[in-house]
Amino acid sequence: MAKIQANPSGTRSIEVSEQHLKTIEKYLLLSDLVDSHGYVDEQVLDKLRFNIRALLESEAGRDKDLLDLCLDVVYHPNMKAFGLQQLYHCYQEWRQHNADELASLTEAQQGTPFN
Repeated sequence: MAKIQANPSGTRSIEVSEQHLKTIEKYLLLSDLVDSHGYVDEQVLDKLRFNIRALLESEAGRDKDLLDLCLDVVYHPNMKAFGLQQLYHCYQEWRQHNADELASLTEAQQGTPFN
């Protein structure tokens, strides 16, 4: 379990679990979310929320992990643009730390046999 800072002063935080990060990875929720300027603002947070809302309305909406991510993190009362930027950094660190495991999962999903 990790805590991300939800505001610049550090008085608010949001807890992010390993399962939340795995769900972000599963649905590629943070890829292509930020424009080329790299600035995270409230519009980027709204874009993420719209993307997740569309997933929830589809077949993927039956995924308990996706719903938990929404309730615990994305729609958390303290989640603002600053918190989303911190979530993005947390996710990137988690991906780097778990790169080997994620690579083997990707191979398995693409049908490449394990050696």
